[in-house]
Amino acid sequence: MTSPHAVKPVTHWTTRVGQATAHPAAFAVVVLYAVVWTVFERRTFDFNAIATLAVWMMTLFIQRSSRRDTLAIHAKLDELLRTDEKARSELSTLDEKEPEAIAIHRDAEVRASRRDQ
Repeated sequence: MTSPHAVKPVTHWTTRVGQATAHPAAFAVVVLYAVVWTVFERRTFDFNAIATLAVWMMTLFIQRSSRRDTLAIHAKLDELLRTDEKARSELSTLDEKEPEAIAIHRDAEVRASRRDQ
């Protein structure tokens, strides 16, 4: 029998792109794009081009900051789940699922808690 952690789940391409934008290499891609732009299309590299690049860089900064905060929250929650004997272990791996699967799980939990009341 294989461990559930032995096989990496297939993630949706949008999740992989979102994770890639939080990687430091994403900044290098934008800088490389700016260099290539100035080399091959210098006449179109104007104020609008600089504004576009600035927006891309700020988007990457925001994405990276958001990813860092999310990972920190998950680490803290994982620690709480490990220390509480009543916590269900499957919740510690919920962040590895796709957003749609997490929403389905959350909706099921909300429905279950309403039935218990």
